[in-house]
Amino acid sequence: MNNNDSKILARVHDKYLYIDDLQGLFPKNMSPRDSISTVRGYVNEWVRTNVMIYQAEMNLPLDQFDFTKQLDDYRNSLIIYNYETSLINQNLDTIVSEDEIYDYYNSHLSDFELKENISKALYVITDNSDEKEEIFDHLFTLADSLLFDSIEYYAPSYALSYSLDTSKWVTFFDIQKTIPIETYNIELFLKNNRMVKINTERLIYYIKFFDFRIKDDISPLDFERKDIYNIIISKRKIKLAKEVRNDIYERAIINKDFEIYYNN
Repeated sequence: MNNNDSKILARVHDKYLYIDDLQGLFPKNMSPRDSISTVRGYVNEWVRTNVMIYQAEMNLPLDQFDFTKQLDDYRNSLIIYNYETSLINQNLDTIVSEDEIYDYYNSHLSDFELKENISKALYVITDNSDEKEEIFDHLFTLADSLLFDSIEYYAPSYALSYSLDTSKWVTFFDIQKTIPIETYNIELFLKNNRMVKINTERLIYYIKFFDFRIKDDISPLDFERKDIYNIIISKRKIKLAKEVRNDIYERAIINKDFEIYYNN
């Protein structure tokens, strides 16, 4: 925009940046201080960009900044991509059955080698007090069938943090973010420890492992289910895109929408 009535913010050779050119670029509820800072940053970047463009245009041969064909190709690619995406979204079946996931998993087992150690576990974190230590020491001696209900009863009142979700696989690295387990051999640790208690000056950590898989083992289906779903959907998209292209081409042939004049 070149508006002589608009305030000039910057100039690079014969190119000007007006304040009107910034309309709509920034949120309306931005504070005055943030607005000034944002405008200053935009202006500085505009100047840097246009200084570089000027120098490039002055020094590059003419044939090196004629991008007509590249821009046409890029525009055509965007148009086709957006149209195909619209058609695919309208027609894509996003329901993946458990049988499909199971079949894919079993036919691609070699693709599902674990890169990390994973486990299923529950944990409790509580203050380091004699009363709470006595309660949770006892709870973690109970059979699994009683342990869950007992922790669910006591934890809201006596624990600082806890998790009873043993349905999900969690990487050992993520567990260490919550429970300060120190070990030089994770594989050996998981094989030899089902229940772990860690006392610190302020806190007591309890964790009980219910299942684990070692790095380089075949990853369990539950751990891969989401990725398998995405793979299947991605394959469907590719197949559907090919069908869309072929269908449009075949209809164009039937309707005689094009002619080819060159034959080798």
